[in-house]
Amino acid sequence: MDYSRFTKNELIAMLCEREKKNAGNTPAAIYETIKHYGLQKQEHFIVVLLDGAHNIIKHVVVTVGLVNRTLAHPREVFAPALIERATAIVVAHNHPSGNLEPSADDLEATFRLKKAGQLLGIEVLDHIIFSASSYRSLQETGEFIQ
Repeated sequence: MDYSRFTKNELIAMLCEREKKNAGNTPAAIYETIKHYGLQKQEHFIVVLLDGAHNIIKHVVVTVGLVNRTLAHPREVFAPALIERATAIVVAHNHPSGNLEPSADDLEATFRLKKAGQLLGIEVLDHIIFSASSYRSLQETGEFIQ
């Protein structure tokens, strides 16, 4: 696009509009979309599907587990992403206990999903652990394995 024909104020307005549109893919915005699952007594593993601009397409519960554990096999996690032609995903699961500290299993699952995503060409951007009242983004805390 030739931006030279726009005034400074028009360019700023366009940039602000773009930023506002993309604000829906932040960990906080994703949490707002899925936080109602934080009230559940069992862990729910959710995949948030993102398009090429990293805007949310939709979210899907891929597994429901026990009070303190859920299994999320890459096959189930990436199936909705393949069907919807998502280019990236964010995975999330609730901790019914309210403790947002990632377990060793959580970190291992994140690593496995990231590797599987690399093979499929679907980037895993973050893993969010949440309760009804708060969340923890492994990307924001630096715990997300690169």
